[in-house]
Amino acid sequence: MRSIPRFTAYLSSTLLACFLIHFTPTPALSQAAHSADSLATQHLMSLVESFQSGPATRFGTVALSVRRVRDGEELIGYNARMSLPSASTLKLITTATALAVLGSNYTYTTYLEYDGTIKDSVLTGNLYIRGTGDPSLGSWRFTNYYDLQALLKSWSEAVKSAGIRKIQGMVVGDASLYDDLTTPDTWPFGDLGNYYGASLSALNINENLFRVFFRPGKTVGAPTTVLRTDPAVPYLTFRNTVTTDAANTGDQVNIYGVPFMNQQWLTGKAPLGEPANEFSVKGSLPDPAYFAAYALQNQLVQENITISSPPVSIGGGLPTNIPITSKRIVLNQHKSPILSELVQQTNFQSINLYAEAFLRTAALALNKNVKSTSASLEALIAFWKSKGVNVDGFRIRDGSGLSTVGALTADNMTGILSAMGREKTFPQFYETIPIVGQTGTVRSLARGTAAAGNIRAKSGSIEGVRAYAGYFTAIDGEQMSFCVLVNKFTPGQSRTVTNELEKIFVGLVGLKGSN
Repeated sequence: MRSIPRFTAYLSSTLLACFLIHFTPTPALSQAAHSADSLATQHLMSLVESFQSGPATRFGTVALSVRRVRDGEELIGYNARMSLPSASTLKLITTATALAVLGSNYTYTTYLEYDGTIKDSVLTGNLYIRGTGDPSLGSWRFTNYYDLQALLKSWSEAVKSAGIRKIQGMVVGDASLYDDLTTPDTWPFGDLGNYYGASLSALNINENLFRVFFRPGKTVGAPTTVLRTDPAVPYLTFRNTVTTDAANTGDQVNIYGVPFMNQQWLTGKAPLGEPANEFSVKGSLPDPAYFAAYALQNQLVQENITISSPPVSIGGGLPTNIPITSKRIVLNQHKSPILSELVQQTNFQSINLYAEAFLRTAALALNKNVKSTSASLEALIAFWKSKGVNVDGFRIRDGSGLSTVGALTADNMTGILSAMGREKTFPQFYETIPIVGQTGTVRSLARGTAAAGNIRAKSGSIEGVRAYAGYFTAIDGEQMSFCVLVNKFTPGQSRTVTNELEKIFVGLVGLKGSN
């Protein structure tokens, strides 16, 4: 029999009969039927039912789960057992797992090392940048931490401080911590060359992205010219078919590329009339570990340190074809910001790379034998199952929600969020979630309503999907978790979907959490 959604309400027999056309009550309904906030619940459920049957979603699915945090009891469930795409709300689960497993003060360390010997200012051996999965290495997002240029400078200073003026060997980007192809195999091909589809490496750098700058043509339809990239990646080649569009038409450029391939295809349109007559978009570095080695070698050469061989990378599915000694000497250790700061950026800015990094790092902490994305997901699922969370219908395929085939239930989400509410790192996790109407990707949502400032939520959006999950405080002071998933909404109805979701948010903050 089809699983039927449940909801909390105190309904008259007539209204209940109408609802039973769509729903069959479960024990949760009878337990909550005497809730003091029955009118607020009825109003919320009326909004959800109207949304589901309306023109925006009548051919799709709306799911809602509301759960009390202190004991995990689900008070409202509507299609809450249906597996649906979560989009970026999945980042809440990944970041919660990382904080629960690793602790809020966890930091990544990246090592600058060498092997061989130093004699008469000559290193006879290799120089290594060894990554441990830090997604923030060389990022511009964090004050008091090195961006790319400052990072390269610090490494070159460490080399010179060791007395090295010549390297008889190679600069090696060492990403060997992950020996698999780390890109989730269900990510859309069309996303892989763009910054948000940047593949994870054990040695990430500059968030694994670069900018490519175009000069638009002088008329609509004219070809564009690729001017440069930032940072410089002269080893990449571009097939540019981008043409010029009217002014103020925005970014319509797509970059097609795959990991470890140095040719990329540029398609789409760039607008006329941009400042300085140039327009930039962000692409993904095909091999971040190689770029790290390449960029450091360039920095060293600029500072008159000669190197006998070209840079190389190892790991991430690449064969190790260079002799590597077991003994290395550490020249420099670079520490990342603490995990709670990394998680805050992940949830506020919805950074896919960071979420994928946390998935792999937390999984390795849980099981040192984890060797792949799929095994990492199994470790994550086992962790929350051990906390008593129902993981039926939990079919995620990555850590960020970019996969178009991954799915979970609204019940899964609120189950994990409520369980996280009982972890010691919950206060830090709670602060990493944007505030509706105020911050992050939900800053423009529900402004001027009772929901603004009263809900913390992570948004998620991929084609045909809109999702939100997080926490709110009920009017009786109970802390609640919630998840609303909208799947396969009608094309062209995005504004209607937003309006209906804002109404649901206002309905949420009017609920009571106690029976």
